[in-house]
Amino acid sequence: MKSTRLLVAALLMLAGAAAAEEGSRAISRTTIVLGTATPGGGFPLYGNAFAEVMNAADETLAIEPRNTKGSNENIPLLEQDKLDIGLVAGEPAYEAFLGIGGRPKTNAKILTAIYSSPGMFVVRADSPYKTISDLVGQPVAFGAKGSGLPILSRYILDGLGLKQDEDFKSIYLDRAGDGPAMVLDGRAAALWGAGVGWPGFAAVASSAGGARFIAPSADEIARIRAKHSFLKPLTVPANSYRGQTAAISSVGSWSFVLVRASLPDDVAYRLARTLHGVEAPFCQKLAQACETTAANTVAAAPDIALIHPGVLKYFREIGVAK
Repeated sequence: MKSTRLLVAALLMLAGAAAAEEGSRAISRTTIVLGTATPGGGFPLYGNAFAEVMNAADETLAIEPRNTKGSNENIPLLEQDKLDIGLVAGEPAYEAFLGIGGRPKTNAKILTAIYSSPGMFVVRADSPYKTISDLVGQPVAFGAKGSGLPILSRYILDGLGLKQDEDFKSIYLDRAGDGPAMVLDGRAAALWGAGVGWPGFAAVASSAGGARFIAPSADEIARIRAKHSFLKPLTVPANSYRGQTAAISSVGSWSFVLVRASLPDDVAYRLARTLHGVEAPFCQKLAQACETTAANTVAAAPDIALIHPGVLKYFREIGVAK
């Protein structure tokens, strides 16, 4: 009887060890830290959806979004290997790739283009402001400190001969989500933002009084692009926001998910393969994610050499890059 009990105990121990080993294999994941931006803005919205879709599609990935101060913090954090991947707006990425502003060229690489960012202002529908020149001298919330939005607006306004911090009463936010309330209660005449599905625009447009959007005119777009040709003509489709019945033309650029240069090629490859394998579900989850495609990434990259080698390997396998 004693030997039988010992045999049963041994078998149970072996089974437990095997189960533990199997469980260990099942939960083995590669953790990827993703830098977004301040709460209430477009990057946290996108980053959280990105993580949810990716983690559901590949159980070996554990993507963890983290709020940061935005693009201007994400770039140095990537360079210091303190983030694995980070969301970066087009203008900060452009400046970092070229080493503009006295900084060295960044070694961060592109994982994917995420969405285009046509810039524009939103005002209350009952406000008297209808053009950019109407806003001169008024308090305008240009976005969160450290985010890419104020950089985009500086380039656009500079193309019109305007200085953001001299010709406007510029407001820079601690949290992107604070902007809509400032417009609605009159502390700001307008809120600057960009793109489809941007939370600040959605909040003002869905308010009881509604909203009106202000973007450069066709002549102003031509003037802006004559001075800053890297800004591209972009369009916000009709009905992207409540009450917005006509398409809005503007200029802007593509935002990116950048990765640290030291991210192993096989990990970057897995991220690209997983992401572009779920383009359709991602699009269904978040409207602005419909632009997150392999083809758009190749088209939006300033230079194909800026795409991470592991990602480029995958793009060549599926025929979107040579």
